[in-house]
Amino acid sequence: MSARYSWPVRAGQWLVAVLVGGLFALLRLLPIRLSSDFGAWAAGGLGPLIPRSEIARRQLAAAFPEKPPEEIKALVKDVWANLGRLALEYPHLDQIWDYELGHRRGQGRIDVEGIDIFLGLRHPKKPTIVFTAHLANWELLAVCAAYYNVPLSVFFRRPNNPYINTLIGKIRGATMGGLIPTDFEGLATAARLLDEHKVVGLLADQHFTRGPAIPFFGKPARTAPILARLALQHDCAVHGAWVERLPGGRFKLSITPIIPLPQTGTKEERVEALLTEVNRIIEGWVRANPAQWLWLHRRWR
Repeated sequence: MSARYSWPVRAGQWLVAVLVGGLFALLRLLPIRLSSDFGAWAAGGLGPLIPRSEIARRQLAAAFPEKPPEEIKALVKDVWANLGRLALEYPHLDQIWDYELGHRRGQGRIDVEGIDIFLGLRHPKKPTIVFTAHLANWELLAVCAAYYNVPLSVFFRRPNNPYINTLIGKIRGATMGGLIPTDFEGLATAARLLDEHKVVGLLADQHFTRGPAIPFFGKPARTAPILARLALQHDCAVHGAWVERLPGGRFKLSITPIIPLPQTGTKEERVEALLTEVNRIIEGWVRANPAQWLWLHRRWR
């Protein structure tokens, strides 16, 4: 426990973690579909009333100027509903996956497109980076990798509450691969893993203050350069992978073929060229499923 927290703060953090842990235990008693539907109902009803919804409304209106205000309003509600589903599906992560090497088992919740590519990552021929975005239930990609024995480690941001961090770590540890903290030590860890021809995963769709301004929906968006710098430094195979939420409580996981690395220009020009392609790909995913992306995050600042 960090010494920077006073005992009242630590006590409050512990209480929050106990309550969250108890809620997760209760949710696991519910069918997955019921838990997900309740999350959508609660968040879809309450979320639009929260001031942060204005961020989503402004960004959606800027990204889709052709959509009327009524459609933007409906999308904001759906964005919250997706987030509610994600939150209440979290305790069920180890139960959702039911896709087994080309055929379904259980209730058929998962479809996988690009199965040969996923399976090829079990024994990568070169260092590999897989990027994704905050779409649908993005956590399922790491579950997929663990199920197929892909040597994947993903960047993650530790929760500020250390007790919540422990709770989440237990859930992740039971369903996912390795975790890389988003700090300087984590960058060194990622470089070492790539040197060992492992697979590193990261979310590539959030604002990064010190990053280059890369087009996203036609507007400059500060983008973290770590993906491109690691890929160029280690001559990585780069794939994009994403999740779509389907009707009936189902999901589709997809992965792109290898994205070629830029071969000409200065180092920074190559970094920006690769990031431009990554943002273009992510924009395509978001355009296809705008209600399933995390518009509540300020992508443009």
